[in-house]
Amino acid sequence: MPWMGQNTVNGNDKMIYDLRFTISDFKPKTENRKSKIRERGFTLIELLIVMSIIAILATIAQPSFKQAIVKAREAVLKEDLFVFRDVIDKYYSDKGKYPPTLDDLAKEGYIRGIPKDPFTNSTDTWQVIYSEAEGEENGIYDVHSGSDLVALDGTPYNEW
Repeated sequence: MPWMGQNTVNGNDKMIYDLRFTISDFKPKTENRKSKIRERGFTLIELLIVMSIIAILATIAQPSFKQAIVKAREAVLKEDLFVFRDVIDKYYSDKGKYPPTLDDLAKEGYIRGIPKDPFTNSTDTWQVIYSEAEGEENGIYDVHSGSDLVALDGTPYNEW
């Protein structure tokens, strides 16, 4: 052993520890190196199994991902409609009449800008409902989405 030796100073045959090591003591042997490389790699079968598991999980997750996108758009639409209706009510309480156009709400400072309909991705597709009160100017009383799609609960978005 490289760390064991004979004490030659006083002639004793006692074994002492010599803690000097060389780098070659820690290097793997060449015959072991090839076997370790073979052990570290993956076989084609293992890779195919892993890829098939990933594909199965992806196909399971895809419908719930698409549904999450629709739910997020529905939440944005509900919030936009709530803000529109709130702003129209504030306009009516301040002016005593309903706004003639949606752009008037932005011009008067009640809203920063007309939001995009999350399903049509346009600011021009909002369906406006005008007031039918006698003796008043016709103004926007309510707003609905311009989308023809149906919500997850079965109701059309343009009836919200």
